[in-house]
Amino acid sequence: MSTRIPLPYGPKVLEIFRNPKNIGRMDDATVIESAGSPACGDMIRLYIKVRSEGDRDVVEKSSFESYGCAANIAAASILTELVNGRSLEEAWRISWKQISDELGGLPPIKYHCSILAVGALKRAIRAYYLNKDKPHWLPQDLTLEEKQVLEEEEMIERYYGSMKAIVDELK
Repeated sequence: MSTRIPLPYGPKVLEIFRNPKNIGRMDDATVIESAGSPACGDMIRLYIKVRSEGDRDVVEKSSFESYGCAANIAAASILTELVNGRSLEEAWRISWKQISDELGGLPPIKYHCSILAVGALKRAIRAYYLNKDKPHWLPQDLTLEEKQVLEEEEMIERYYGSMKAIVDELK
């Protein structure tokens, strides 16, 4: 018998987990970015195809690949639905809280899944403008969500680095 307590996912999270939208690799993506780490069990790779419409850059389509739990998959799926057809400026304003709310809420221990989804999006938008003139709405400094993703990734690397040292020591 398992000692694990099942997480109280809402019906929308479970429905999207069972039937995610926009899942899979996109060969004609304009930009591809990731957030998370397979070492911690949650990672999102986001694919975005951007088209220019006059002075606006618009998400023509997006898709994702996920290595993770139901919340991770649902957050990435709902994110792609929210960004498709939006300008990059509108997409930039999507928050982790909005992702969680769209899913009908997430257990607090799973908030990081919506943070990872938004972190991957913000990385993708920054990558798109890397060799272009940066728009006025794109901040120079990292946002709170971007910092949180970096902190999580760095923590996992430190943890697994120290675990590797312990294992090497035991050999």
